[in-house]
Amino acid sequence: MCGWNIVIQFNPCCSVPPHVLSHVLAMRNSTKCPCFLPSFCREEPLDIVYTKESPDRLISMNCRARANPAPTYRWRRDNWEIKLMELPNEHYSLVGGNLIINNPEEKKHAGTYVCVAKNVYGTVISKEAKVKFGYLEEFPDEERDPVTVKEGQGAVLLCAPPKRWPTEVTFRWIYNEFPVFLHPDKRRFVSQSTGNLYISKVEASDAGNYSCYVFNPQIGKGVYSKFIPLISTEETPEKRYKADLVVKFPDTTAMLNYNVTLECFALGNPAPHIVWRKIGATDLPASAQVSMSGALLHLYNVQYEDSAGYECEAINQKWQDWHQAWLYVEAAPEWAVTINNTQKDVGSEHTMSCVANGKPGPYIRWLKDGYSYGKGELKFSSLTFEDSGMYQCIAENYWGIIYASAELRVIACAPTFELNPVKKYLLGANNGRVVIECKPRAAPRPRFTWTKGKEVLFNNSRISIMFDGSLEILNATRNDEGVYTCLAENDRGKANSTGTLTITEATQITVAPEDTQVMVGEEVHLQCQASFDPSLDITFIWSLDFRVIDFYLEWKHYERIMDSGELKIMNVQLRHEGRYTCTAQTVVDNVTASADLKVKGLPAPPGGVRVEEIRDTSVKLVWNRGADHGSLILGYTIQTRDFYALTEVDWRDASTSPTALDGMSVMADVVDLYPWMEYEFRVYATNEFGDGEASIPSMKIKTWDAVPVVAPTNVGGYGGKDGELIITWTPVQPQYFYGKKFGYVVAFKPHDEVDWWYETISDPETRRYVHRDASFRVKSNDFQVREFQVKVKTFNSKGDGPYSLSTTIYYPRDVPSESPTDVYSRPVSSHEALVWWIPVKYWRKYDDTEPGANRIFVPASMNQTRLENMLPDSHYLIEVRAYNGAGVGPPSEHCEMFTKRAPPSVAPQMWRYISYSGKWLYVMFRKTGYITGPIYMTGWHFIDFPMPQVGDYELEVRGRYEGGDGPIRKIRLQVSTRLPFQDDTRLEVMCVYV
Repeated sequence: MCGWNIVIQFNPCCSVPPHVLSHVLAMRNSTKCPCFLPSFCREEPLDIVYTKESPDRLISMNCRARANPAPTYRWRRDNWEIKLMELPNEHYSLVGGNLIINNPEEKKHAGTYVCVAKNVYGTVISKEAKVKFGYLEEFPDEERDPVTVKEGQGAVLLCAPPKRWPTEVTFRWIYNEFPVFLHPDKRRFVSQSTGNLYISKVEASDAGNYSCYVFNPQIGKGVYSKFIPLISTEETPEKRYKADLVVKFPDTTAMLNYNVTLECFALGNPAPHIVWRKIGATDLPASAQVSMSGALLHLYNVQYEDSAGYECEAINQKWQDWHQAWLYVEAAPEWAVTINNTQKDVGSEHTMSCVANGKPGPYIRWLKDGYSYGKGELKFSSLTFEDSGMYQCIAENYWGIIYASAELRVIACAPTFELNPVKKYLLGANNGRVVIECKPRAAPRPRFTWTKGKEVLFNNSRISIMFDGSLEILNATRNDEGVYTCLAENDRGKANSTGTLTITEATQITVAPEDTQVMVGEEVHLQCQASFDPSLDITFIWSLDFRVIDFYLEWKHYERIMDSGELKIMNVQLRHEGRYTCTAQTVVDNVTASADLKVKGLPAPPGGVRVEEIRDTSVKLVWNRGADHGSLILGYTIQTRDFYALTEVDWRDASTSPTALDGMSVMADVVDLYPWMEYEFRVYATNEFGDGEASIPSMKIKTWDAVPVVAPTNVGGYGGKDGELIITWTPVQPQYFYGKKFGYVVAFKPHDEVDWWYETISDPETRRYVHRDASFRVKSNDFQVREFQVKVKTFNSKGDGPYSLSTTIYYPRDVPSESPTDVYSRPVSSHEALVWWIPVKYWRKYDDTEPGANRIFVPASMNQTRLENMLPDSHYLIEVRAYNGAGVGPPSEHCEMFTKRAPPSVAPQMWRYISYSGKWLYVMFRKTGYITGPIYMTGWHFIDFPMPQVGDYELEVRGRYEGGDGPIRKIRLQVSTRLPFQDDTRLEVMCVYV
C-alpha cells in the first residue's frame, strides 16, 4: 500500500517553471494559471485491540503520505489534536507519519484516532481508527453445584462466562480432565451465544465432570470454569419426553456479504430432529448449510433477499415444537457516485455530490482541508480562488464509514488553441447543416467572434454562433465556401484559429427498401441505392430496430450485396422481424431510409405472467398477449410445474376455468391444484401454424393449506414377540399433505372391545408403529388367536383427514407349525425363475452355503413369486417357509432347478460372402450360439432368394441360447446383374456391414 501521493503536472494553458512552484499560491491573481493536479493514495491507520499482556508495551498506528512538497503530520484523538510538536509527551511520539503510543493506558489512550496530512496545496484526513483494550477475566473460584438428572431427560449446564472484550469468543467444554474436549453430536450441543452445554437426553455414559472453556482468539487467551458434576440416575422403564426447544435464535441483524449462524436445539427423548424453513419460501437460500445435526443454520454471503423470517422445528415421536424469528440484512456504505479531481474556471457554477448505498441509508458530510464544510450536496454559484482545496466526502452509518477525496482547482487562463485548433480543412454537404467547432482552452469563458475572410459574421436566419463558440450554417451552398476564423478573448488575453470550408454534393437515397411480409424459412431482399459526391466514398450500413447488423457474426442469415446496398436475409426467423434501416454514409453526411419486415409464423410467447389471487386449490392467472406474427391467435394453454417435478422441463397442461381459452383471453382460473403446494405457471399461444414458444415462468407461489382428504392405504400389521403389536401402512404421498405439521393418528382396539386406543405419529414418512403391551403376551391357557381392529388417519395444522378402512390383524399364539407343500419352480431366463407352492430362500447347490442364501418375503395371499438376480447356467436349491410375527415355521422340501444359459455376448462374425447363380446365396460366419431366422446350423449356411430381384436387401444374424438372444449383426446385400450366361441371368451379391 502506498502513502498519499501529490503529483505535479503542468497544464498546456500556462507555463510554470519548476523554480517558481513555491510561488504558485501567489500567482492565483496573476495572468498565469497555477496548473498542478494532486492525487492521493493512502496508507491509513487500522482498528487496534491492545492487551495488557502484549510484550512490546506499545501501539503503532501507521500514516504515510508521498507529496511534493513533503507533507507534515498531525494526529487527533476524539476530535482533539494531540500536541506532538509543542509539548514533549512520555506516551506519544511521531516517527515519520506513524503515531507511537508507549506504555498505553486505557483511560488515557482508548478512543478514536485520525491522521492529518498537510502541505501548501491542501489537507486530507485519514479514516477513523479505534483503539480498544482487550481483556478476558477469570472465572470465579466458587465451586459449581452438581446437576442431577434422570436418564432419558434433558440437561443444561450453564457456562456463565466472565466479562471480556472483544465479545466474540469460542466456547468448548472439557470432560473430566484437560485437554479432553466434548465433541457435540445429535444429543449434545454447545451454544456459541451463551456457552451453555445442552444434552437432549442424558445417558449413563454422560455422567462425569464438565468445565466450560472460553477462548478469545483476538487476544490469544483462554480461561476455564470450575468443574460441574453431572449425575445421572437410572429410570426404569425409561420414559419418553416431548421435544422442547431450549435454544432459540433471536431476531438477528446480519451485514451484507457476511456470514451469519442461527442456533436451535431441543431437549427430548428420543433426541429431536431439527428442521429449518424460510418463512414464505419452499426452500432455504442456496447459500444455506445446516450442520451440527440440524442445530446450526449457516447463511453464507448473506444478500438482501435472505432477509426474512426463519423457523426451526424440533420433532420427535412425542411432540413437535417450533420457533420463529426474523433475520434482517443491512449493509455498510458503498459508493454509488463519488467525486473526482476537478478543474473549473473562476466565476463558473459547480456542484459537488456523492451518493452512497447502504442500509440504513448513510449520512453524507463534507470536509475541506481537514475541517467540516457542510453536508448533503455542495453547490457553488460563482467559484473564487478561495474555493480551491482538498475536499473529502464522508458517508457513514452504523456499520461503517467510507471516504472519497478530490481536489477542486479554480483557474484563470488566457485562451489557447494549442491542444484543440479549428480543423484546417472542413467539408459540408450542399443544402445541409455545417457546424465548425471552436473550443479553445480558456478561463474564464471567452467571448467568440467569427469571420469569413475579412467579413465579420453575425447571427441571422442561416448563420449562428453557438454558446460553446461553434459556428452553425444551415442550408449550406457553394457560396459558403471559404476561409473561416474563430477569435476567442477574455480578460487574460486572446487567440484565434482558422480553417477552410468546402461544399460537396449531398447524399440522397435513390432506391429505398419497401415494407415486406414473408413466411418463416423464406428468403427476402431489401433494396437500397444512393447518389453521392463522386469525390467521396460511400458506405451502406444496415440496422434492425436501431441495432447495427454485424455481417461477420450473423453470416448465416444476413448478407450484404457488395456492388450495392442491397440486403439479403436468408432462412428468415421470427426474431428477424422489425424495422430495417439503410444508412448511406460519407465523411460529410448521411441519409437513411427504413422499411418494416413482417414475419408470419408461430405466435410469440405471452408476457407478464403473474398470479393475482391465491386459493387452496386454484389461482387467478393473468398474462399479456404476445405478438401474433401475422396469424390470428386461436387460443392459449396454461401449464404448471409443481415442487415435485422431476426435471426442469416437466410441465403439465393445467385445468382451467373456463375450460377453453380463446385468443382474446388475458386471465383464467387455474383449478384442481394441490393445497399447500409450490407452483409456477407458464402460458403459450396457438395459431394456424401451431403452438408458439412458452412464456417465461411466473414467480413461484404456494397455494393455501387445507384439511387433508387422502387416507393412508394398505393398512395392516401383525403381532410380534413379547407383547408387540406392529401396525403398518403405505404413507401418503407429499403432494397430499395439504399443509404443514402433517402426521398420522393410529387407532386400534381388541376386536371385542368398544374403546379405541390412539397414538399420534408426527413423522410423515413413517410407515409403521409398534405398540408394546405386556397384556398382549400369549398365556398358556390361550387357545385362540387374538384379533385387533386398526385404522389410520392423517392430520395437519388445518385439521384431521379421513380414516382409512378398518382392518383386522391377528396376534399369533406361536410360529407356523407346518411347512408349504408341492413346491415347484421353473427357469424364466438365465437370471430369473418362477416358484409356486400350495396354502423363500434359494442358493446354488454346490457353490453357496445355506446360511448365505438369498431370501424373499411374499404376502400370505400369494402362492408364487419371481426369484431375481440368479446366476446363469447354475444348479439351485429352493426352500419355502411360512412366517408370522412370532417367527419362521419349518422348511418345505427342497426344490431343485437349473437356470438357463446366458445369451451370447457378441454378434456372429461374418467372414466372407460367395456369389452364386440362381436362387441360392451362401454365407459363412463364426458360430457364437444358435442362430435365429431361417438359419439353425453351424459352418456354412445359405439363404433362399425364391424370386431373385436386383436391389438392396438386409440380413440380420444373431446368436440364441435358451436364456435369450444375443446382439444382432446387420448386413446389407446389394444385388446387381452381371453378363448373361446362356439363358440364365447371373447375379452379383455384395455383402456390406451396417
